[in-house]
Parts: sequence; structure tokens; C-alpha cells
Amino acid sequence: MLTMDPVAAVRRFNRFYTRRIGALDELYQDSPFSLAELRVLYEVANAPLGITPKALAAAAGLDPGYLTRILQRLNREGLTERQASPKDARSVSVWLTSEGIRTYNEMRQAAEATVETLIGHLTTTQRVRLTAAMGEIETLLEAPPAGELVLRTHRPGDLGWIVHRHGALYAREYGWGERFEALVAQIVADFVRGFDPARERCWIAERGGEPLGSIMLVKGEKAGEARLRLLLVEPAARGLGLGRRLTAECLAFARAAGYGEVVLWTQSILTAARRIYAEAGFELVDSRPHNEIGVDLVGETWRLRL
Repeated sequence: MLTMDPVAAVRRFNRFYTRRIGALDELYQDSPFSLAELRVLYEVANAPLGITPKALAAAAGLDPGYLTRILQRLNREGLTERQASPKDARSVSVWLTSEGIRTYNEMRQAAEATVETLIGHLTTTQRVRLTAAMGEIETLLEAPPAGELVLRTHRPGDLGWIVHRHGALYAREYGWGERFEALVAQIVADFVRGFDPARERCWIAERGGEPLGSIMLVKGEKAGEARLRLLLVEPAARGLGLGRRLTAECLAFARAAGYGEVVLWTQSILTAARRIYAEAGFELVDSRPHNEIGVDLVGETWRLRL
């Protein structure tokens, strides 16, 4: 866990992690290939249309000269081959031979079995927490290009922003008042009081440190049911597909957490949100008028079976 000295904390985690995955070393010691060579095999195997040496060097993070020596060895072993592009004879791509495919599959299966042994003692909930934490590390350490929209989990201050922006935007665009803002605040408060990080999540979309959207997934009333809550996209970010991206992230987490279905409650006048839900596979299962926030509306329940 990060402390007041994040540099020391990261170095400590690196030492722990490299020691912990030492179980993987045996695979590579028994293999006739180095880690770099196995990485090259992986990148070539995952390029079904072939890959140029330049792109391969970038993908594997290798010096071009070092990559050339690796490819020479793999070629001699009959695992890779070079083929000219049918569109441009001057362009050459690297491919796996049938022997290379067989070797790669053997290595992949052995690596997956070793990792399964490493995490075999974890429960399903613990595995979800582990993969979520790893995803968070990747998100935080991968420096996005300037101006790129990124999704992250919530931090202190985000939940207050969600309440504020819902209240301000819906008052401006639909005339909804304080009762709607109070409803949002109640949803946020319930999320905090019962937060289960293995089964619940809040995402914030931001660009350049500026929050532009939000969504939540919380446990539903029935076993195996999750609820999608508080999808919001700022006007400045509309038209970029952000609502769909937030929804897709939410549903991917729901599947990984083992939910069987996701339900949501929305209003018939929120046409943009309804379109996103329909495109994601949700089906309208109930519709009825109400005055819960002091405005006459038609509330809708949508459901998606995962």
C-alpha cells in the first residue's frame, strides 16, 4: 500500500511481487528460450496479420538490434518466418510457422497453469479484488496522452462532485429541484455505508484531471443482481461515446464479479441514456408514472441478463 513515501512504497511492492512470482522462474529455466524470446513469440502470435520488425520492437520493448538477433535464432529454430507484404513487396512481416504456433501454445498453457497454481488458493471474491487492483495499477502507471479520456475508480471528493453535478445539470436541463439532488445524495450515502469493493464500484471519467462523467455499480436487492446507478456525462464530453464506454466498463465489472443480471431505473424523457442502455442489451421491463422528486415523470426499469 502506498505510504507518505510513494517511491519507497513502489520499490517495496516491486520486491514483494518479483519474489512472489519467483514460482514462474522454473518455467523459463526449463524452457530453451529467454524471457525476451518468449515475449517476441507472444507478440508475433497475437498479430494474426503478421507484424513488421519495427512494430514488433515497439510492442516487445526491445532494441531493434537485439530483436534482430532474437529473430535470427527463432528463424533457425523454424519458429518464425518473414514474408513480404502482398500489397508492398518492400514491407516485410514476421509470422509464426506451424512449429512456432505449437511451441507458443505449449508455453502459454504452461504459463497459465503456473499462474493458476499461484492464485489457486484465492476465493472468487479475492480473485476479483486481485484483478481489479492490477487493473488499477495499470491505469495509474500508464501515462495517457494529453487530452485523452480515462476512466478510474473514485477518490475522495468524487462522490461530492457526483451529487453536485447531478443537481446542477438536471436542474438546468430538466428543471428538477432539490428533491432530485437529495435522492442522488442518498444513493451516494448508501454506496459509502455499504461499500463492498469486490462487488461494487464507482468510476469517474476524466480528461486532464477534469471529471467529465460517472457511473456506479452496486449490489441489488436479490442475490446475483446488480444495479447500475448515476450515469452522468458532462455536456463538454457528449458525442464522444463516453456514456457507452462507462456503461461497458460497468457491465464488464459486473460479469467479472459474478452477477447474473443488472437492472437500472431511469426516466422516459432521458432519451440519450435510454439509447445507451438499449444498445448495451438492456430491455425495458416496467414503466409507470411517479412524482418521487416533485415532478411528474414516467419511471422505467430496464434489465440485462449477463
